[in-house]
Amino acid sequence: MQVTVIPVTPLQQNCSILWCEQTRAAAIVDPGGDVDRILGAVAQLKVQPSKILVTHAHIDHAGAVAELAERAGLTIEGPQREDQFWIDQMVEHGRMFGMFDIRPFTPDRWLEDGDEVTFGEVRLQVRHCPGHTPGHVIFFDAASRLALVGDVLFQGSIGRTDFPRGDYDTLIRTIRERLWPLGDDVRFISGHGPMSSFGEERRHNPFVGDHAPRQFGY
Repeated sequence: MQVTVIPVTPLQQNCSILWCEQTRAAAIVDPGGDVDRILGAVAQLKVQPSKILVTHAHIDHAGAVAELAERAGLTIEGPQREDQFWIDQMVEHGRMFGMFDIRPFTPDRWLEDGDEVTFGEVRLQVRHCPGHTPGHVIFFDAASRLALVGDVLFQGSIGRTDFPRGDYDTLIRTIRERLWPLGDDVRFISGHGPMSSFGEERRHNPFVGDHAPRQFGY
């Protein structure tokens, strides 16, 4: 699997184009905005997207899902259904950030922990990783040892939990119990900022590293 990352929206959210090297079949992860830029990159890469994958329904990650799906004829997979309430509020939240072209969407497939999504010969594992939002999922490619973690984990930080239905304790437990077991060698693309690896974050992340304070029994 190959990947190109395109920062979109004023919040510089990392939209990713993933594609299968053998077939050129592709998927687009978290198209928060700037649809023309995304489609331009698709054309330049000469790949053939068939679906949109959504980690969670905050507007910077999902604000352009409806438009892109309509313009490119793509199906929508994710997030987990507990994020429906965020989808229902997308228009209102978009206006708060001066983003007036946002529309809600209905996934063709809600995702659950243990599901698999495919394009070409690529098979991505789905992990339900709540905390930042209740319906947040991440995608893991075991073959390339790459994870797309949305706003669960960042280089040196973790996702915010002060939004409605965010939960700090749940997020910390999610990272330690659902990400770390995938392996220290796993590289990850966050929703914002640079790439890192789980091993690097276990060594240095002040929130969830192995030497970080262990509160609440974990």
